[in-house]
Amino acid sequence: MNPIVVKFGGSSLATAAQFEKVAAIIRENPERRYVVASAPGKRFDGDTKVTDLLYRCYDAACAGQDFMPVLSEIRQRFADIIDALHQSADLEPDFAAIEAHLRRSPQRDYMASRGEYLTARLLAAATGFPFVDAGELIRFHEDGSLNDSATQKASSALKAYPCAVIPGFYGTYPDGEICTFSRGGSDITGSLVARTVQAEVYENWTDVDGILMADPRLVATPPILPAVSYGELRELSYM
Repeated sequence: MNPIVVKFGGSSLATAAQFEKVAAIIRENPERRYVVASAPGKRFDGDTKVTDLLYRCYDAACAGQDFMPVLSEIRQRFADIIDALHQSADLEPDFAAIEAHLRRSPQRDYMASRGEYLTARLLAAATGFPFVDAGELIRFHEDGSLNDSATQKASSALKAYPCAVIPGFYGTYPDGEICTFSRGGSDITGSLVARTVQAEVYENWTDVDGILMADPRLVATPPILPAVSYGELRELSYM
């Protein structure tokens, strides 16, 4: 059987308890061998997503303001997960690199990508899977559009890994600088990984069971659709 690719969204990786659930889901089926991770989302109402905190760091650095309080908040978010999981993962060199980048010449896409990068590093440690940087697999044109042919060529390196954790959301420009998809782009990373490894199934895990008939943030307890066609799903996404 061909492998299964699994992608986990930010709400599925927001806390240590969610990390444990994700690790259990991966271990449940040995065919789930390629994992795509998003950055940690909100832990509770009123919380801030890690990606938004990273944007705040970037904005503060560009304005010549002190970005360290926000960066320290992000560092603590990951430290809390590591401590609760009793992991030995060391992300301090990565945070040192982020701080150096902010002090040198901050780039918006680079900063936005670090949430996925750090989460994938931590999830790789939690599962024992190797970490493979999406920057080595996903290629963009200079105008920010996906370079599909270059991506197919570069991502073929993934076939050398029997399993892997890959950060979603980003790749690289021709000059090696980080380029991101639009928000939510980790889903695209997952589909590109699934194509590369010729996955049997691409599973996109969220914290909601099924597809709801309406946005639960706008409509209270919307019913779950018992079935949906590709055409209907496409129409929903357009709307």
